[in-house]
Amino acid sequence: MKNKFTIDIDNSINSGQVFLWKKIKKNWYGIDGQNILKINQGGKIESIQNTKTDFFRKNDDIQKIIKSISKDKTVKKAISQYEGLRLFNQDPFQCMISFIISSNSNIQKIKNSLEKISKKFGTKLVVQNEEFYLFPKPEKIAKASINEIKTCGVGYRAPFIKEAAKMVTSKKINFEYLKNSDYNETKRNLRLIPGVGNKVADCIMLFSLNKLDAFPLDTWMIKILEKYYSNEFQIETKTITEKQYEILHKKIVDYFGPYCGYAQQFLFKMERENYEKKWL
Repeated sequence: MKNKFTIDIDNSINSGQVFLWKKIKKNWYGIDGQNILKINQGGKIESIQNTKTDFFRKNDDIQKIIKSISKDKTVKKAISQYEGLRLFNQDPFQCMISFIISSNSNIQKIKNSLEKISKKFGTKLVVQNEEFYLFPKPEKIAKASINEIKTCGVGYRAPFIKEAAKMVTSKKINFEYLKNSDYNETKRNLRLIPGVGNKVADCIMLFSLNKLDAFPLDTWMIKILEKYYSNEFQIETKTITEKQYEILHKKIVDYFGPYCGYAQQFLFKMERENYEKKWL
């Protein structure tokens, strides 16, 4: 197995975690809140703003995690195919808005909407003759009108986006507190935000709030569990109710363990690639 710092950049960026990234020549550039990150082919990451970043979650003991989640031939196959796949540690506000927008959408549409939001409300920077727009601060979106937000192609989600920004600005949602809270407390808080259901909350928790026991269950993941894990999880219905989501999540944690979020990412990546779905 590769050492814990060997990250497959292309596969990790193209795994449904992030959207505001683009490849220029051989380097990836991405917006992470008030920062622009550059990742070269060797996997070296640098912050254009010269701020410290733990975007790669370097402290995760990847050997231990992979050993822990390797429960069966399906997940072992996914891990062997996408060995360098890693979870990112994103800016929580950008991550929250990204996944509120993601409901009933696809990756290209999410990317387009987020680019429009950044262009309309964010700060422009020019890096190596390329234009970038930082993700807007919560205050900027909180003050915007719902119609202004709607011009970014987010449709019915515009009021949710504004309210989420207001809740962050007023500290009703405190990301530092949530990073240090357990799964259930963090989810309870996030579910107070309009437009944040179980799946969106799990994405925010897994990709930006250090909750490696979050396991986002969307239609893709339900299909995967039905296809490969029908004995383990007995899913009887296409639509998962609140109570069923909770019960299923508990079964998943019991089965895959405390790092089940990593298992989710490997399985999700493998199945989307099998269907040749478009990424960034």
